Amino acid sequence: MNPPDTLAAPVIAWFRQDLRLADNPALAAAVESGRPIIPLYILDETPGIRPMGAASLWWLDKSLRALGEDLARAGAPLILRRGAAETVLDNLIAETGAGHMVWNRLYDAGSMARDRAIKARLSARGLTVQSFNSALLNEPWMVQTEAGDFYKVFTPYWRAARDQVEDRPALPPPSRLTGCNPRSERLEDWGLHPRNPDWSVGFTAWTPGEAGAHAALKRFLGKALRGYASGRDRPGLASVSRLSPHLHFGEIGPLQIWRAVQARVAAGDSLDGAAKFLSEIGWREFNHHLLFHNPDLARRNFRPEFDAIAWRDHPEDLDAWRQGRTGYPLVDAGMRELRATGYMHNRARMVAASFLVKDLMIDWRVGEAWFWDTLVDADLAQNAANWQWVAGSGADASPYFRVFNPIRQGERFDPCGNYIRRWIPELAGLSNAVLHAPWTARPDQLSAAGVVLGQTYPRPILDHAAARDRALAAYAALGAA
Repeated sequence: MNPPDTLAAPVIAWFRQDLRLADNPALAAAVESGRPIIPLYILDETPGIRPMGAASLWWLDKSLRALGEDLARAGAPLILRRGAAETVLDNLIAETGAGHMVWNRLYDAGSMARDRAIKARLSARGLTVQSFNSALLNEPWMVQTEAGDFYKVFTPYWRAARDQVEDRPALPPPSRLTGCNPRSERLEDWGLHPRNPDWSVGFTAWTPGEAGAHAALKRFLGKALRGYASGRDRPGLASVSRLSPHLHFGEIGPLQIWRAVQARVAAGDSLDGAAKFLSEIGWREFNHHLLFHNPDLARRNFRPEFDAIAWRDHPEDLDAWRQGRTGYPLVDAGMRELRATGYMHNRARMVAASFLVKDLMIDWRVGEAWFWDTLVDADLAQNAANWQWVAGSGADASPYFRVFNPIRQGERFDPCGNYIRRWIPELAGLSNAVLHAPWTARPDQLSAAGVVLGQTYPRPILDHAAARDRALAAYAALGAA
């Protein structure tokens, strides 16, 4: 097939973690080129790119459907291809004579190496290749200490980063695209939705896609932003945005959220709630900053002294944790929420992670891998950095001597027991006084609530106080203070 005339040669808009039309710099550049557009998504099999977990693939399936519908309405169907990205692109360019490529940048080491190689090869062949930032408020290399190093502590990082946010004009979604119609694979053939069994039946609260992302933001700004600073730690309340999977897949960008929150503040909304919420966006930025400067963050301790810790290999305890059967209600509620919905409230995440690492003394990388497979918002930077934060081995980490007490955490952050009763209904009849530690209930209280410890609900798999002492001794031996 002879390539078309250079002026008519199409532009490939390679979608990755930017599955939206509005405020998409790469797509806007493709439109500005005046060429026919080939919107492309590659289910990439390039070596060195970490494969998505099962819950993320569930989300991707629905998000690609939504993106495909939006693009089709605009006039350019989404093209799906599976394989190593370099091979897929070579084949598509040969088929269509494309002379221009655009994409939005990713910042993990595998993706960056892949993108550099592709850009160099295509540029050498005479193609124009452009990349843009759509995923972060600031590029990871932009925010530096006075010494020119990367930040290792969040507070000074965010103080510097928020002052560098460039609020560029919003990019509207294109109203009309001139498409090109090469062969596309069928999304159904990729098998992203689980079958036999379909464990995603409880994921119905989610609406993946750009429209779902903006609906979630609108709900949050209208109902929860004002009380976010005080309510964000209460898993039994609807006080968080639940935007994390939408952000990860780029169905909405952080700059869009930044603008929306600033607009609410200008309209007189809570300054405290807005500042706290934007600082959580900042924590996301900080984790990407850390991953960019520490590419092995998901595999290696940021603080090398933690390499000497003697982790336990205990499959029975690990299974109890995964299944939400540890006997500690707040831990179990979080793990059951995760299995049922692909999501876990952040406070429960911290408590469940602390329990695995510091009570059970199981390597944080085991927990990171489980979350990677089961979270719909699994993100390499967030998952790795946050697990290392809990373990104490990361940058600006939780102190090694902080061992979350799952009983006290439940009493403090789920005082009415709404969260525990939702996810552990077998304990619903217990009073708040004993709900967070059912083994302390009197026999008549257990009987009245229909609870038989060891049968309807497990006894604790260990004693937290003893486990805490064991963890502190192991950590102190490292000189981790």
